[in-house]
Formats: sequence, C-alpha cells, structure tokens
Amino acid sequence: MRARAGRLSGWAGGWRVAVRLAWRESWRAKRRAVLMVVMIMLPVLAVTATAVVLRTADVSTREGLDRRLGAADAQIVVEDGVVDVEQGVDPDTSGGWATRPRRDRPTLAQVREALGRDVPALETRYSEVLVATRDGVVSAGANELDAADPLAEGLFDLTAGRFARSIDEVVITEPLAERGLAVGDEIGVLGPDGVERRALSVVGIAHDAARGPWEQLVGLPGSLAPAAKDADDPPRTSTWLVGGGPVTWQEVRTLNALGAYVLSRAVVEDPPAEALAFATYDDDVVPTIIALVVVMILLEVVLLAGPAFAVGARRQARTIALVTAAGGTPAQARRVVLGTAVVVGGLSAVVGIVAGLGLAAVTVPLVQRWSGERFGPFDVPWLLLLLVAGFGVGAALLAAAAPAWIASRQNVVAVLGGRRGEGPASLRFPLLGLVLLGLGLAGAATGGSSGGEVRIAGATILAVLGMALLVPVVVMAVARLGRALPLPLRYAVRDAARHRSRTVPAVSAVAATVCGVVALGIATASDEAENAATYTAALRHGAAAVTVTDPDTGYADLTTDWVAVRAAVERQLPGVDLDRIDGVVDETDTGHLEVMVQTSAGKGALESWGGALGAATLVGDRLPAALPGISAAERERAARALAAGGAVGFDTRAVPAARGTVRVERTPYGPGRRRERGRVQAPVAVVRVAPDVGTIRSVLSPEVAEELGLDVVTVGLTVAGSVDRGAQRDLEEALGTIAPGAQVEVERGYERPASATLVQVGLGVLGAVLMLAGTLTATSLALSDARGDLATLAAVGAAPRLRRAVAASYALVVGLVGSVLGAAVGFVPGWAVTYPLTSAGRPEGSDLPDHFLDVPWLLIGAIVVGLPLLTAALVAATTRGRLPMVARID
Repeated sequence: MRARAGRLSGWAGGWRVAVRLAWRESWRAKRRAVLMVVMIMLPVLAVTATAVVLRTADVSTREGLDRRLGAADAQIVVEDGVVDVEQGVDPDTSGGWATRPRRDRPTLAQVREALGRDVPALETRYSEVLVATRDGVVSAGANELDAADPLAEGLFDLTAGRFARSIDEVVITEPLAERGLAVGDEIGVLGPDGVERRALSVVGIAHDAARGPWEQLVGLPGSLAPAAKDADDPPRTSTWLVGGGPVTWQEVRTLNALGAYVLSRAVVEDPPAEALAFATYDDDVVPTIIALVVVMILLEVVLLAGPAFAVGARRQARTIALVTAAGGTPAQARRVVLGTAVVVGGLSAVVGIVAGLGLAAVTVPLVQRWSGERFGPFDVPWLLLLLVAGFGVGAALLAAAAPAWIASRQNVVAVLGGRRGEGPASLRFPLLGLVLLGLGLAGAATGGSSGGEVRIAGATILAVLGMALLVPVVVMAVARLGRALPLPLRYAVRDAARHRSRTVPAVSAVAATVCGVVALGIATASDEAENAATYTAALRHGAAAVTVTDPDTGYADLTTDWVAVRAAVERQLPGVDLDRIDGVVDETDTGHLEVMVQTSAGKGALESWGGALGAATLVGDRLPAALPGISAAERERAARALAAGGAVGFDTRAVPAARGTVRVERTPYGPGRRRERGRVQAPVAVVRVAPDVGTIRSVLSPEVAEELGLDVVTVGLTVAGSVDRGAQRDLEEALGTIAPGAQVEVERGYERPASATLVQVGLGVLGAVLMLAGTLTATSLALSDARGDLATLAAVGAAPRLRRAVAASYALVVGLVGSVLGAAVGFVPGWAVTYPLTSAGRPEGSDLPDHFLDVPWLLIGAIVVGLPLLTAALVAATTRGRLPMVARID
C-alpha cells in the first residue's frame, strides 16, 4: 500500500512540476500561448453558446404547462369520430391516436362523469379570422374564452386595459397593437368573404405566452365565431380547461377510453412508467451524425493547434534534454510538453465556457425575436458543458501528443550541442496511413447506396486520418523535388521537411479543410444539377395563372368572387388576355373525388400531376393555352375530342384511341359513408406530354361533366402576356384584399435558389478562414523559429525582400501542398455521395441519367490555387523585411 501511495505521489508530483514549468513557459511566450488558447477556445465558445441557445429554445412540456393550461389542472380535448385514445404524457408529442371510430364526441357531462366529480371547467375555442388594420387585412388567431376566469390565469398577460366583459369587446395581442390599434379603438372583423361581420371595441392589450408574436384576438364565447373562417361548419372539437384537483394517470386513461386527449399537470410533473412508454421515436442516425461532426471538429482543432505545440516543444528542447540527462524517463520528458497542453486546454475550456455563456445570454433574446418563438427560461446544460470542457482539454492533449512523443525521443547530445533538425521519418505511421486512406476511400466509394451518406462521412474521416499520417512522406518528397526551385522556395520546402513536427499539422489542417470543402461542394453542386434537370414546368414558359385556396384547409376556395378577381387583374395588368378556367374541385374537407380517362389501350392518366390551374380536372371545349409540353398536333387531337363531347387524358407515352370511358369515384370522409362511382362512354383523346412538365390529369367536355353529375366551378384565370416580378408582387397585394388565399404563379423556368449560392459561398468562406488560420499560424511560427537563420542571411548580404520572399514561399508551400492533397482525397467522397443524393426515381419516359455529377471547378480552383496564392501575397505584404541582428546560440 505504501509503495502504491508512493508511486501515486510521485506521479502527481511529476505532473505538478510539469504544469509549473508550463505556466512559466506560457508566461514567457505570451503570444504563442494566446494563439493556442484562441484556437482551442473558439470551438468551445461556439459549442457552448449553441448548446445553451438550443436548450433554452427547446421548451419542454413541463416548462410550457402554464402557457397551455393557465391555472388549470388539465386540458381535455374531444373530437368527432374519435374513441379509445392511446397517448403518453403529452398527447401532442407522444403518440396520441384513436383505435376505433365513433360518430359523436363526448360532452362535458360525460367527462365529469368519467372523472367521478363535478370539476370546474372553462371551454375554449380557437379559430382564425380576418382583421382590418391600417396595414391592410391580416389573418389573426381568434381565442374564445373567458380570459378573466381563474382557470385561464397565465394564458394571456395583460399589458394594458382589461379583459372583455361582453361579446362586443375584445382584447388584442401586442403584434396587432403594433399595427396601429390601441385600447378604445374599434376593430373590424371580416368574414371569409371579406365582408365585415363584427365591429368590436378594443378594451385591452395582452401578451400571448403560448404563440408569442402572432396576431391574436381574445374574446368571450360567441364574439368571434360568426366571423371565423370555419363559421359555416359546425365545430368538430371541444376543448375544456378543468380544475378541481389533480387528474391522475388512471383518470387520464379513463378519459382516453371515452375518446378524449388529456394534458394533465400532475402526470407531466410526475409521469408514471406507463405514460413514458409512449415516448416519441428517436432517430439513431442523429447521434451518429453528431459524433461524426464532433470528431471532424476535434481533428481540425488538433491539426490547427499542432504547429504551436511543436514550436513550443522545440523551444523547450534544451530543458527536456537536461531533464533526460539528469536521469529523467521518457514519460517525464513528455510531461514537460503535455503540461503545456493541460494549462492551455484548461484555460481555453474555462474562458470558452464563460464567454460562451455570455454570448448565449446576448444571443437568446435576438434569436427569440428573429424566430418568433417564445423560449423557455435560460437553461444551461451543465453536464454537456462539462463534456465540452473535456473536449477543450482533450483537443490540447491530442495536439501536443505528437510533439511530446518526438521530444521524448530526441538526441540529447545533439540538442545540448546546439544541433537542430529531426531524424528521418518512420515508415510505420505512413504505412498505417496508407492503409487507413485505402480503407476510407474504399468505404466512401462503396457507400453510394440509398441512405449511405453517414457511411460515406465516416469513411471520409478515416481517409483524412490516413492522409494526415502520409503528409510527412509528401513533405519529404516535395523537399527532394525542390532542388531546381528559386532560393526562397527551396529554403521553404527544405525548412518544412526539417521541421516536420511543425509543418505536418499545418499541412494536414489545410488538407482536411479542402477535402471537406471539395466533397461538400461536389455534393451540393450535383444536387443543384439534379434540381435543375428534373424541374417540372407547371405552365407554359412566360404564362401566369391566378388561383385561390382556402387558407384554412388548403383546398380551392369555393366562395371566391371571380368577377372581382378578374377586375383586379385587369386593373393591375391592363391590356393582357385573360382566360377563365373551369374545373372540378377534387378535394374538400368533406371528401375526395377522382376522375379517370381510360381507353382500350390503357389509362390516360399521369402518375403525378400539378395543380397550377386550380384543379386536376378541368372542364371546357379546348385545352388551356397555358398547359406546357403539348405539341400543336396533340392540341388539335384534343380539340376534336372535346368538340365531339368527349374527354382528354394525358400520358408521357403515345396512346392511340378514339373512344373510351370516363370514370368518376367519390370518396366521402367520415365513418359509415360509402363510395360512389359513375362512368360514361365518350370520345377520348390521350394527349402525349413531355416527361419533364407538370400538367393536369384530364379535361372534360361540358357534356361529359353534366352526364357524370359533376359540379363545375371557376378555379382560376390564366394570363397571356409578360408578367415581371414587380407586376406579380403588385398583383398579389391587390388580390390580397379581395381573396386572402389568392396565388399568382408565373412560369419562368428553373431559377437557382439563393440558398444554393449561399451554400457555395459559405463553403468558400469557411475553407478560406480555416486555410488562412492554418497557413498563417504555421508561417508565423516558422518565421519565429527561423529568426536566427534569416538574421544570418541578412548578415552575409541578403536583401530585405528575401525574408518576405521566404515567408511567402513557406505560406505557399503549406497552402498549396495541403490543398492539392486535400482536393485529391476529397474528390472520391464527393463523387460517392452523389449516388445516394441524386439517384431518386425518374419520371416514366425520361432520358435523365441515373445520377448527377457536377464538379464546381470555380470553387475548387479558388480554394486549391487562388487561396494559397492570396495567402502568400498577404504574408509577403505584412512581413517585416529587416530584423535586428541576433546571435545564434542554438
């Protein structure tokens, strides 16, 4: 026991001495120490701030209870057609579903009977209404409840005035008040048709704790319902806030059997095991992706900080040699260098976490305002931050590991004799690197199946590790090939080879950065090439269409005043030709309707079709001129069929036929309702369309539509003429006051989204920042290390510009060797990831390739060639040409 205690004491004492030496060395070389701290601190700061912001933004069910329940003990929701509910703690997030249908929803009396007591209850209803403001008509949430009831305390926080006491009064939220409304004003609430239904007096302004910065109205039951968008439909749900004591899990299950979804405060605060069994599914891929990202960041930090530790180890070479000469073991020699890593890593972790918490405190209000969401209380994940601190210390130790190992094996006699340089590179690590590189590239090349992106990312990290182990061999090879180079370049490549412990991490960091940029650049460019090639035109190029959908349901708005819409379009676009489009609405909130055109040669129906004209099935005596991808001959065939009282179908193949069948199938929603089918024989033409356009499903003649009993309505307008972006924006604003769900679509062909350009620019900027950091750091340390050599050259007559040329050459060597090596390795995973990324199914009859490969040569050229040259020029411009004379003592 004493021997073990003695060994432990000796081990701790050895580290204590090493850390003390590290503090002194860091204090002497402040600039280098600050550089190392900043490199390791920045990712710690970024991860800390991000983790705190995300944790604060993630409002748990428990944290959001008061926003959803107010002062109530539970929220109970019942719906038409639902019984025997299965749910977890929170029915909104943990798998609430119904296993059997029913016709009518439970009443409050049945809820109280199920609970076994007469609980106080407050009914709430939420819908949407249109509100007239000085900025125009806006859609606002309509909350109908007695907000002054004790059960509603906490749902809305009054900032001015009071809650409504009659159905002629209303409370507005702050976003509506910012539109020019105040207490005492009268507010007009419009119906779905845009006609004012209610005029209410604003008696208060409140903050909605649940929905944050969205426009909301709060009134008593009956005050807003007449103007709601669903006013013509009977309510299908009932929601109550109940008090009277905790609602237990057993009572929740009893209510579930009745057909109710229940959010219970007692269950959330103390969830039983059975409730937790309904937890949401977690994707196993997400932790894998996070782990890969962490490993990549760790690798980049280690490589960027490596040169600084290598220079520090060289500065401590004489101290380490003295320790070894005095009988110190290799482990004790390594501790001298690793002690610096402990000091720098610990300081980086502390400073990074403190700065990250401060940055998060400043960022949370900004992100909350930008996102429009109401965050929870400032939440610090201390366990995660402890791991982040360990990340910082671990990154420093890994960055110092190679210099410490080299320092422990240095030639003591040579160091004490003042001779510098490193021995020949060992073949053990390059051979291991060759194996890892081969395995990584092979894994990336074979990971091109669907869902193989994670495998390719893991294989890429393996390839980068192998590449880093091969860098010493590459640097030595470049030095041997540099005999014919000019003096500054020859000096730079030979100095890089002599001091591989300083050069290799910098070159590896540049190579890893370029590898990632090239792979991601190829992936994003190929994905964008697929998007462009598979773009489906909804209309003929240059054509425009006006349609109106119900904002509440997403289906066609059957209440639209098309006369007013047409007049508005004519005012905004004078002189254009307008065509009215009639059709059959195939989807409503009461059911689904499908029309099929069939011939003896097959169905005339596309696998997918678009809805740019307002409906999938149109009715008319000719094809709309705005339909894309149809030849003049095919249009003539279609016109003959429609003129004969028939129908037109569409297919990417040629389907010759003169007669066929038009079938219709109606599928009502709801239990106990049966499908209805109909059919009619008629002249049929199946028109061939291009595979890369989106069109409607069929066009019926008025005779066929009437015979099938279809309700024909106006579904849109088409505009023949040029509509620029400004005119489109003005038209949308004008139509917004007439039909809030109006949409104006103009076919301009494929337009590269701004996000795709931002991704490419972002990759270039990220690559530039990391490359500049690695190259400038290595160059600065190299110049500091070569100060004696350069002073000697100046003493024997070298021109001042030689030092600038040497500095620029060293930056060029590090940047160019790393970027070329990284680009060569990055091409393989970039090519491989295009297979799972762009190998989606192709339309029938399409001649598109199985997958797309697009190499962004401009981005790669800028990273591989442009950035090293730019860095070299920057270094040459900022390097001092003259140095004071120094004596060489090493």
